[in-house]
Amino acid sequence: MVIDSAGWPFVGGALVLAGLLGWWLGWWGVVPGVLLAVAFLFFFRDPDRTMTAQAHAVVSPADGRVMVAGPPIGQAVPSGRWQQVSIFLSPMDVHVNRIPVSGRVTKVQYHPGRFLPAYKHEAGDLNEYTEVWVDHGGTPIVFRQIVGVLARRIVCRAKEGDEVTAAHRFGVMKFGSRMDIFLPESARLVVRPNDRVVAGVTAIAMLSE
Repeated sequence: MVIDSAGWPFVGGALVLAGLLGWWLGWWGVVPGVLLAVAFLFFFRDPDRTMTAQAHAVVSPADGRVMVAGPPIGQAVPSGRWQQVSIFLSPMDVHVNRIPVSGRVTKVQYHPGRFLPAYKHEAGDLNEYTEVWVDHGGTPIVFRQIVGVLARRIVCRAKEGDEVTAAHRFGVMKFGSRMDIFLPESARLVVRPNDRVVAGVTAIAMLSE
């Protein structure tokens, strides 16, 4: 199992803690630090995925549960006319994020904000997030990595001008968070609220050919 590089400082810190506690308390003092390191390894796991969706599919950029699938909610919606899919990631989900469609990255913007629970609808308006725009053959697709109460840091490795491929990794969100995807009104959504989705595998919408 591959571990995302963003997780190694946490794993290393937990092992250092284990060593210090072991030196201070003896053998049993090692246990909490080792368990914490194992928990970090689990959280930052990065399993291989094989994309099986159809050619015009938009694949989920995150593992988790669909919260919204339909008209946009909130006020902080990108300019234009969109449909929205929102995905909530629990601490048990894989937090490595994947590109939903192939194309060229035209914009990457960081927006400061608060740290409300990611499952609250207003978190999309008020919380800190990083927004990525991809031009898919003339069709813009927008997706946002949104922090939550626990996810206080976003890693986004996509850069403006990058040519990207659907289902390829582009970042990670640390410790519970949310992903919002904005799709053109012509797209046909194929997920509903409470559906479980898998990053890089599950189709969330079909684009017009």
